[in-house]
Amino acid sequence: MAEKTPLTIWIVSGEESGDQLGAKLMRSLKARLGSDRLRFGGVGGHAMAKEGLSSLFPLEDIAVMGISAVIARLPTILKRIRFTVDAVIEAKPDMLVIIDSPDFTHRVAKAVRQRAPAIPVIDYVSPSVWAWRPGRAPKMRAYVDHLLALLPFEPDAHRRLGGPPTTYVGHPLIERLDEIRPAPGERTSTLEGPLSLLVLPGSRRSEVSRLMGPFGEALALLKERSPRPFEVTIPAVSHVAEEIRTRAQAWSVKPQIVEGEAAKWAAFRKADAALAASGTVTLELGLSGVPMVVAYRVSKIEEVLKYLIKAPSIVLTNLVLGENVVPELIQWDCTPEKLADSLLPLLEDTPERQRQLDAFGKLDTLMKIGSETPSERAARIVEEVLSVTHRAGT
Repeated sequence: MAEKTPLTIWIVSGEESGDQLGAKLMRSLKARLGSDRLRFGGVGGHAMAKEGLSSLFPLEDIAVMGISAVIARLPTILKRIRFTVDAVIEAKPDMLVIIDSPDFTHRVAKAVRQRAPAIPVIDYVSPSVWAWRPGRAPKMRAYVDHLLALLPFEPDAHRRLGGPPTTYVGHPLIERLDEIRPAPGERTSTLEGPLSLLVLPGSRRSEVSRLMGPFGEALALLKERSPRPFEVTIPAVSHVAEEIRTRAQAWSVKPQIVEGEAAKWAAFRKADAALAASGTVTLELGLSGVPMVVAYRVSKIEEVLKYLIKAPSIVLTNLVLGENVVPELIQWDCTPEKLADSLLPLLEDTPERQRQLDAFGKLDTLMKIGSETPSERAARIVEEVLSVTHRAGT
């Protein structure tokens, strides 16, 4: 690839987390290839806009989660898919990078591959093929040239399932360990003083509505049984903070509700244990060294799909470790009594608590990627795929 060849890269994300990944990728690509050589197009949010992307439409048009929400917005989503595909075809970029949100981005990639097969496609963030619908992996080979994985076990999963070529580029959390982990003396010993308990009921309204009730009742039971008093902190994302405040009013144990990343990480650094909804937060807690109990409830519509789930755990920390050290209470097991029973051993120096702490100590080795940051490694692979494509086209 000639050094000064101008390049057009389209990046299509579908939600805020993808917007953050996209912005870091854009920044790393500009540092690696030169900002004067690059032109960006696609779909993104505020973070990607700061790096120079003019989004085709607001990210909020398609950033919906859950089956019922997707169904309600389906006409708009389908319209945006068609619009995005047409825009990609017209722009004729040197590469299309899709980021997460497979219900949107993979439909875009499939259609682009059918209409313009010469445009290389990179998928940044693997769908959970290792958890459910494993048949998606081999199908992705038809429209994804290379997959950038955030979790270290995903390349092996795709090799086993017949997915596209996959490289582990690292999770963005490994760049933030100084923020997530306590400084000396910041997290006091659980053998003295009041305990600090984190409660994380999720970042979606559906999660908050289903988990705040049993979580509050579990804390009431825990208050009766705990060997020492404890303080509860709920780090809340802004769009569900008010709902959390409203629902917490019914709790007998009154939490402190904090907003913003700085306050969230400060709470993580002092926490002794956590009660959390399943999600990325479980990996955040594991890397922070906070023993946890994980719970989840879904709608009745989603419950009928549970037989499709193939993963040995819903907890990302368990999956990375390859062992189920974190208790998980799902659906009908997510009761106040079981939550309290599982949390209680984590509030003292017990084998259950120590088992989690010992396991979390392995995460750094399992997730390391060397001297590159995740976005730098991702940008390097993007450049390599571009180089191969350009050579093949000459």
